[in-house]
Amino acid sequence: MKIKAIKTRIFLPNESLRLFVDQHIKAIKDGDILVITSKIAALSEGRFVAKWDKAKKQKIIRQESEIMIPAKHICLTVKDGMVMASAGIDESNGNGLLIFLPRDSWKIASVLRRYFMTKYQLKHLGVIITDSRNAPFRAGASGVAIAYSGFKGLKDYRKTVDIFGRSFHSSRVDVADSLASAAVLCMGEGNEKKPLAIISNPPVEYISKVNRQELRVRIEEDMYAPLFQAVNSRNFNSGKTTY
Repeated sequence: MKIKAIKTRIFLPNESLRLFVDQHIKAIKDGDILVITSKIAALSEGRFVAKWDKAKKQKIIRQESEIMIPAKHICLTVKDGMVMASAGIDESNGNGLLIFLPRDSWKIASVLRRYFMTKYQLKHLGVIITDSRNAPFRAGASGVAIAYSGFKGLKDYRKTVDIFGRSFHSSRVDVADSLASAAVLCMGEGNEKKPLAIISNPPVEYISKVNRQELRVRIEEDMYAPLFQAVNSRNFNSGKTTY
């Protein structure tokens, strides 16, 4: 697998995402995955506000969230079935704009996939729309796929055996987020100006229609739910955990 991040000019609010990608990527090969940061996808839809203050930002976050809990520096939210900071609303690299997540990232991924498959006469192509997230108890952000198209986002090892013949009962691999994280590492989180990337020879299973729900886990089935209920934050920060 090889990842090539694409350096571009600055994406302008309300401009065409398809034309922008066309301008900066001159060739896509069969089996490639096109990676696009959610920020330029949102800008292309006009999903931003130019005049805002802290109170307006809080109101917008609440409107964009399914669940919102104020926390240190940010709001912890659930949006589109994912836990994220402030419903994905961000002001970095916005030149004063407050930028939301795209209206429907899955649709964007699907439409772009169909366009570029036709343009380059491809049999297989994947598209990933990325954002960044922070994992609990871990410093630093990593990439996440908020939507994808053209390949299975989950690899299931259940009903197979390990190297010693032991059966797997629950092992699955989050393919979409793993690819997104690797791509975002190459694209950068600062002033790199690399909002696009191409992943060549990815280890994926190509499909024509994805299941939007395949990566979602209900709260009652989430393996970490009991941990969040049990951990005492003061003891955790001092290196001691109580249950």
